[in-house]
Amino acid sequence: MFPGVDGFHWTVSHILFLSLFFAVAMTIAGTVLSAAWRTARDFHRHQATQLCWESDFAEMPESERRCRHELAGRVGFRKCDNGFDCRHCSQYSQFAPLPAKVPADPVGLKYPQDRLYHRGHTWVKPEENGTVTIGLDELADHMIGEPDSIDMPEMCSELELNQTAWRLHKNGNEISLRAPIEGTVVGIGTRNSGWYLKMRPRLDLRDPLTLRHLLRGPEVSGWLSRELERLQLQLGPQNTAPALADGGVPLPGLMDAVPEADWDTVLSDTFLGI
Repeated sequence: MFPGVDGFHWTVSHILFLSLFFAVAMTIAGTVLSAAWRTARDFHRHQATQLCWESDFAEMPESERRCRHELAGRVGFRKCDNGFDCRHCSQYSQFAPLPAKVPADPVGLKYPQDRLYHRGHTWVKPEENGTVTIGLDELADHMIGEPDSIDMPEMCSELELNQTAWRLHKNGNEISLRAPIEGTVVGIGTRNSGWYLKMRPRLDLRDPLTLRHLLRGPEVSGWLSRELERLQLQLGPQNTAPALADGGVPLPGLMDAVPEADWDTVLSDTFLGI
């Protein structure tokens, strides 16, 4: 049935057979190549995201890389060497059972206990249907206020942990928010809706390791205390208007209230170097 084989003759049936054969072969080859290309693309995208985050994390001052257990007062001093990803920390189980010495409620700011918090100032709320809702935490919302515009990811797009999840634009500044988990985008919201993304996590939420890298309870309070101290120093030079109200709570719309501040530095430190 193929040219070069004894007894082959060019007939209508042979031409029809060969046309169908090569059409099927090309379809299979195209499918295999497409799958291989998508796999390679996803692999390299993940690797690129991880390498960028490792580089950004390495450039952070040691004072900004405090371990969650230090933030909660479980240990006196400990810096993180795992990119804030406690899922890969061999000593997590050693420190987690120790009693915390920091109050669990952040003073003056709303950080509900049913949510977990990423150090890039996003919160994660697990839902009953296996998805998670993600929003901007209150300190960051106080800082930015109403954004001028928002760039959201496409529906069904895949996000890696610490990859840019969405961008806000405010007073000429671009603010990139890191993804607090890895997974697929299944919903898009706005500040007015009270959330920005809904995602289906790549890992099973029933696995205790899935969300172990996110802060909770007294860890949140200790972390926010440090963040507020940093903001007070960065926004409080001579001749600058007060940035924090009594009690250390940021004024609403801080970027509008203190437009002359060095927002490049403040935003980079707040949102983990993006």
